[in-house]
Amino acid sequence: MPKKALIAWGGWQGHTPEQSAKIVRTLLEGNGFDVTLGEGTAMFADPKLSAFDLIVPVITMSTIEKAELQNLVLAVRQGSGLGGFHGTMCDSFRSETDYQFMTGGQWVAHPGDIIDYTVAVTRPDDPITTGVSDFAYRSEQYYMHVDPGNEVLATTTFTDQHFPGIGGVVMPVVWKRRYGAGKVFYSALGHNAGEFAVPEMALIVERGLVWAAR
Repeated sequence: MPKKALIAWGGWQGHTPEQSAKIVRTLLEGNGFDVTLGEGTAMFADPKLSAFDLIVPVITMSTIEKAELQNLVLAVRQGSGLGGFHGTMCDSFRSETDYQFMTGGQWVAHPGDIIDYTVAVTRPDDPITTGVSDFAYRSEQYYMHVDPGNEVLATTTFTDQHFPGIGGVVMPVVWKRRYGAGKVFYSALGHNAGEFAVPEMALIVERGLVWAAR
């Protein structure tokens, strides 16, 4: 019986949600998943949501109805996996603290916008990052508010070049965590669909989503 995944895309189009969601669908189908792909948050209200082994939000900003959020949070607490990347998971519903508690972080800034920086793999022993060395990356360098309970797998270090006073700040880029019985994975990389062409980025997302699935 293949594992079942739900991918919901939407929100701000600058993050190429539909294109990115289709790439994720291909990655998951390559790992044997039965994937359901749809637009918007309405699917989160499905009473059978907890039957999905993995839920992948690809939605930036936007809003979510109270019943949809409650059902999503409950599904993950009961064992459905949750995984995603960049602002399509950790800048999804800015006013919903229950959602942020579940994901383990919230975007707050990207000084300098698209810049060159380094991603440092801090847990090369983890199955999600094994074999991946530190790598150069060009994208938004996400400054985030993060849960200290996250298990951090990769970080980036800020400089003062684009915003004074943050030089030397070490910021989580990739993490995993538990939320009730569910597993949660997040990568801050992936501003648009084109970034999946970076092998390290795509591999980390693929492995992280597979790990998060029930």
